[in-house]
Amino acid sequence: MNPAARRVQRVYLVLLLGNTLAASFIWGINTLFLLDAGLSNFEAFAANAFFTVGMVIFEIPTGVVADTAGRKVSYLLGTTTLSVTTGLYWVLWLSHAPFVWWAIVSVLLGLGFTFFSGAVEAWLVDALYSTGYAGSLEAVFGRGLMVSGIAMFTGSVLGGVIAQVSDLGVPFLVRAGVLVVMFLFAFVVMKDLGFRADHSVKPMEATRNVLAQSIEHGLKKRSVRYMILSAPFASGVGIYAFYALQPYLLELYGDASAYSIAGLAAAVLSISQVAGGMLAPRVRGLFARRTTTVIGAFAASTIVLVLIGLNSLFWLAIVFLVVWGFVFAVAAPVRQAYLNDMIPSKQRATVLSFDSLFGSLGGVFIQPALGRCADLWGYGISLVIGGAVEVIALPFLFASRRQHDPSDTRSPREDASVEP
Repeated sequence: MNPAARRVQRVYLVLLLGNTLAASFIWGINTLFLLDAGLSNFEAFAANAFFTVGMVIFEIPTGVVADTAGRKVSYLLGTTTLSVTTGLYWVLWLSHAPFVWWAIVSVLLGLGFTFFSGAVEAWLVDALYSTGYAGSLEAVFGRGLMVSGIAMFTGSVLGGVIAQVSDLGVPFLVRAGVLVVMFLFAFVVMKDLGFRADHSVKPMEATRNVLAQSIEHGLKKRSVRYMILSAPFASGVGIYAFYALQPYLLELYGDASAYSIAGLAAAVLSISQVAGGMLAPRVRGLFARRTTTVIGAFAASTIVLVLIGLNSLFWLAIVFLVVWGFVFAVAAPVRQAYLNDMIPSKQRATVLSFDSLFGSLGGVFIQPALGRCADLWGYGISLVIGGAVEVIALPFLFASRRQHDPSDTRSPREDASVEP
């Protein structure tokens, strides 16, 4: 890797480190935080669903911002929005606000995250190509997953411990502070390499042009479309399972006030993420096609999720959780590389936002539905049902595979030859 590409990778890894650290301070205790504020299971997961509603509403507009105004502008807007809305969440918790306010602020939280989704990944790929990077995308995304895993472990453990020694609101204040630091870092070091914002056309005209081209190279391209259509089922179930595992582990452990145990769910997943990110390029090398890796990981995920739901032993649930996190971590860099290789640079952020949007759509409907299942039959049964829902993603993955796109069989050495 040449020095310029190495610098790009370092900046990318620091951005991931800071973003994930900030987010993970509350991941281990978010559901408990909502329940402590007086919400029911249904309302807590409905609040999460409104967060994904915000992502659905704003995903494409903010993707267009990244593809027109620039990736750096999008990132800075994201850190600002998230810092403010995280502080508002803390205020709602203090006042035991009615559900309607949780719904509104959750939508605004979703807005903050949409400024990140697609923009940072598009920034990385464009910058790497512009600096003559000669390696595999899986390797870089895998390193990013490892760094995110380390940050997730640190943040989730610290968040649980901080909540236990203080209260459930303090981790949210810490999160807001870290986001302010990341704003300052990105403002100084982040440069839009390999991408030039086009200011020659009016904003609305630029928006229409980018959207039209994004649909042409995204939803109208079958190999991309089917991969995107698999996202609602995998992402919707994955988001629910992540947050449902917090109270479920406490239930299996037998102590509803052991917040550090709740943080253990995020911590265990982070360790699995580090291992998965490290091994993803090697696992990818075992198969001729990228889609083989992704399909195998998704199939394994559904099986393990069902086993977690049927299990009644705390220590065995932790073992299954490690496996579940690992297979997801192996699939993620391969899926990212597969999608990025099929998307032109000018439409990359918006098409990736389409992918994130469809994943968010799954969260809008699946989270509250599974939350209601948890109210009626318990967390275990809701996870089993979630595993059944995730199976629906597999036919779409097979359909993408049948298109025989060159990106599916591209070797690591060929990644560098892709036209930006």
